[in-house]
Amino acid sequence: MPLGRSFWRLLAASTSSNLADGVTRVALPLLAATLTRDPVAVAALTALAFLPWLLFALPAGALVDRSDRPRAMAVANTVRALAFGLLAAAVLTGTAGLPVLYAVAFTIGVAETVYDSAARAVLPQVVTRDQLDRGNGLLTTGESAGEGFVGAPLGSALFALTAAAPFVTNAVVYALAVVLVLTIAGTSRPVRTAVAPTTVRRDVADGVRWLWAHRLLRGLTAVSGVTSLLAALTSGVLVLLALETLRVTEAGFGLLLTASAVGAVAGGLTAAPLARRIGRTATLVLGAALAGSCSVALGAVSDPWVAGVLLAVDSAAVMLWNVLTMSLRQALIPAELFGRVQGAYRTVVWGAIPVGALLGGWLAAATTVPTVFLVAGTGQVLVSGWLWRLLRAHRGEVAGALTSAR
Repeated sequence: MPLGRSFWRLLAASTSSNLADGVTRVALPLLAATLTRDPVAVAALTALAFLPWLLFALPAGALVDRSDRPRAMAVANTVRALAFGLLAAAVLTGTAGLPVLYAVAFTIGVAETVYDSAARAVLPQVVTRDQLDRGNGLLTTGESAGEGFVGAPLGSALFALTAAAPFVTNAVVYALAVVLVLTIAGTSRPVRTAVAPTTVRRDVADGVRWLWAHRLLRGLTAVSGVTSLLAALTSGVLVLLALETLRVTEAGFGLLLTASAVGAVAGGLTAAPLARRIGRTATLVLGAALAGSCSVALGAVSDPWVAGVLLAVDSAAVMLWNVLTMSLRQALIPAELFGRVQGAYRTVVWGAIPVGALLGGWLAAATTVPTVFLVAGTGQVLVSGWLWRLLRAHRGEVAGALTSAR
């Protein structure tokens, strides 16, 4: 069955936003590295970008469940366009110090809590349940292509040209994404079954209560939270591994992220067929164990070509996880509760990222940057065993989630 016009418009809007995300992923750390090589200060940029998920994911989810979801996405991207326009002005006037970078990272993180919650919540409203794996696979492939194939090399090339160029570009691309998302036909405001008016606080509590009562998703949230914290140990200092250990140039850092995107695209496209072939549980556990193993290996190599291959395999493994767990949540969570439950889930999972990023920066300062990758990867491999036990205990629910009627 075709995915439909609304899905393809959603894909176009999301891919445009992801292109700007890819430019950000390269340009902000490079700008920070020109100001300081202190691992804690550099990792703090990642921490502040994800701190809003810890602080605002719950109210953002409640807001998404009260709003037309494409319109919420448009407002969030408008905020991001304005933030990058102001950062570009600061770079051009020589006033873009670390406090300015931190403020911009936090602001775009706040906008992302709304955008991402709305984008994930709208998918079950534009495709059928048995199309979720395919839809998520295409969305995550577009995300990887936008971030890695186009955004990452574009960001590094623009930064090498002039430091302000990537941020001007982002302001324009996010504005374009606003126009695209508003072309999604119809309304995507969820239908609420509650008769009496509710408050945001009550909506948030309903989402948390529902997630806590669902044994499979509660366990998956715990596993995902620990995995996210471990992976974040490395994310904040990846730019330092590239520049200092692998000794690549600024453009080379962008190419490493492009290699990562190659793997992510492969993982996004193969997640659904691989899950059909070997099973959802086996695919998820394989992805978790493989990602940890690649992180361990990254801590032991100094050749940038080998590192690029490892980043590609790691990203493919992570994408297997992202596609299949997202489809599970979309299938199991009622549509009217999705934003709130997703907000509770992301508070734990993405809220762990700023904690992990800061811990990674401190560990790198106390030891070495490669040590951070060795520690994080070892922990991820151990967690994959926990994941296997969880999924085996709920194998019937995992297998049947996406085959029941919508």
